[in-house]
Amino acid sequence: MVIYGVSFDVVGKQPIVLLRTAEGNKYLPIWIGHPEAAAILIRLQGTELPRPMTHDLLMSVIGHCNAELSKITVTELKESTFYARLTLVQDGEEIDVDSRPSDALALAVRTDAPIFASKELLDENAIEFEHEVDDQEEVVEKFRSFLDNVTPDDFREAHVADVEQGGEIDEETDDEDDEEDEEDDDEETEAPQ
Repeated sequence: MVIYGVSFDVVGKQPIVLLRTAEGNKYLPIWIGHPEAAAILIRLQGTELPRPMTHDLLMSVIGHCNAELSKITVTELKESTFYARLTLVQDGEEIDVDSRPSDALALAVRTDAPIFASKELLDENAIEFEHEVDDQEEVVEKFRSFLDNVTPDDFREAHVADVEQGGEIDEETDDEDDEEDEEDDDEETEAPQ
């Protein structure tokens, strides 16, 4: 994947980093914090700062430990939070480190480390365009439209069908699940949150 750009959610004023598959027109929008967006943009724009930022400092520490960042992987989206993994190599041994995607991407732009996303994450969360996209706002708007129309029940139904079918979602099974869910609703109580 490559960083297609950093944009801002007009409604929530939240930065969004857009990842694009190296081949094809799949985009993965990830909402990030303002400091991480600044750290990514500063490096992408080639801006030199008089003192190191936190991500520069971390890269210096990694280098002084005779290690290097070999890749970053955005691994999953769980409860509206993206997860990532840094893969460091030290003395020929790979070391995986849990990371926020925003921090991992800020490190990747400083080292030219390749960016990956799990196939499952892309299959479930990427936005695919049939034509070449020149406007980042088009990608953000399509994802926002998806978010505006999705409900928690959509995820619950997909998860139930996915578990029962071993990963395959089938409309016939989905109808059977609805009937079973109605029967189960009489027996179950919701856990307090």
